[in-house]
Amino acid sequence: MSRSMIACWEARNIGGHRTKKATVTEALREYIQRRKQMKIVELFGTVKFDPKYDNKKQRRRS
Repeated sequence: MSRSMIACWEARNIGGHRTKKATVTEALREYIQRRKQMKIVELFGTVKFDPKYDNKKQRRRS
């Protein structure tokens, strides 16, 4: 049995998927989500905030 088949079988068992297609589909979703999260994490520290900005000011009723 090849390494990829063993990995697919193991992922199917761990994920509780019935088919190889369901396993691969879930793996792709997780891969995409992780890549999006990595791009967001790269943005941390790049946005400059105004220290005088009051985020609760708009919530107050006049």
